[in-house]
Amino acid sequence: MSFSASESVSPALVSPDEISLEKLSSSPPLKLGIMASGTGSNFVAIADAIAQHHLAAHIQVVIYNNPDAPVAQRAQERQIPTHLINHRHFSTREVFDQQIVDRLREADVDWVVMVGWMRRVTQVLIDAFPDRMINIHPSLLPSFPGIRAIEQALEHQVKISGCTVHIVRLEVDSGPILIQAAVPVYPEDTPASLHRRIQIQEHRIIVQAIAQLIQNRLTPCRQ
Repeated sequence: MSFSASESVSPALVSPDEISLEKLSSSPPLKLGIMASGTGSNFVAIADAIAQHHLAAHIQVVIYNNPDAPVAQRAQERQIPTHLINHRHFSTREVFDQQIVDRLREADVDWVVMVGWMRRVTQVLIDAFPDRMINIHPSLLPSFPGIRAIEQALEHQVKISGCTVHIVRLEVDSGPILIQAAVPVYPEDTPASLHRRIQIQEHRIIVQAIAQLIQNRLTPCRQ
C-alpha cells in the first residue's frame, strides 16, 4: 500500500499502544507545569483533552520565555495562569532555570511538560524535578536530536520520520523514550509539509504520554 502527501488521512504508527483515556478520567488530577516558547499547539492539545475530561490532569501554570509567544494568549483565553520568564534578562542559564524552578514550585507542580521549549536546561532544573520532566521532539529519537530535526530528516532522505516524547536529561533529547509516532516522508515533502503531519501526531502522543504518567501513578509497584 502506498500513500501520497495529498491524501487527507495522515497515516502513523504509535508505540507503545495507546491508552484508553476514558479509564483515567476519574483519577485524582495530575498537576502539570507547561513550558513553551512558541505557538503552543501542543499545549492546546493537552488543555483540550483535560477540558473534555479525557485526562485527569490540571495545568497549574504556563511558563514561556518569548514575550510574543502566542502560547501566552492561548493560555489566558483558558484562564490558565502564565508567567513570562525572559531568558535574555538573566546572566546565566542556571540563574534563568532557578527562576523557572521557583515559579513551578509556587504553582505546586507534579510534572513539567516541555512543548516547544527552545532552551537547553541545566542541572538546576533537572535536580528540582528529577525524572518528572518530559519533552516532545519532532523526530524519531535517537535520530536527529537538537534543532532543525525536520530539516535534518529531509536532508538525509529518510523514508520514515515522526515524533518522540521522552524524559528530560541534561544532554539534549537523550532521555528515556516514553512514546513515539512514526510518520511517512513523501518525495515531495518540504519542511513545512512534513512538520504539519508530524505536528498532528505530536498532539496525539503528548496526551498519551501524560496518560502514561497517570496510569503509572495508579499502578501498584511490583516488588
